[in-house]
Amino acid sequence: MKPTLSLWSFQPRLKFTRKFRKLPLTTKDINKGFYKGTRTGSMGRHTKFGGYVIEWDKVRTYVVPAGLETFKLTPFVTNKVRRTRGNYEGYQQGPTDPSRYLERWKDENGLD
Repeated sequence: MKPTLSLWSFQPRLKFTRKFRKLPLTTKDINKGFYKGTRTGSMGRHTKFGGYVIEWDKVRTYVVPAGLETFKLTPFVTNKVRRTRGNYEGYQQGPTDPSRYLERWKDENGLD
């Protein structure tokens, strides 16, 4: 007699699924229709006409701690760094001049 395949032979084993259970889910692990989201929640609701109404009770606000003016710690940026200013002599609009943009494009990327 040939051995018959039971339904249990096609099931994943427990020792393989335990490790997978602790990993975070992705959209490729679940069938279609699964939306993971970013756990931020909604700030309002959709109307039946396709608009969106912000509910101000749900909007997150951040309160600045008291006594922040006398706080001693500073960000890790030294005060010795000098600001570098661009040299835009000959350009009427300064750094936003289109001719400056095209010159820089050709210098960095070659001919277009």
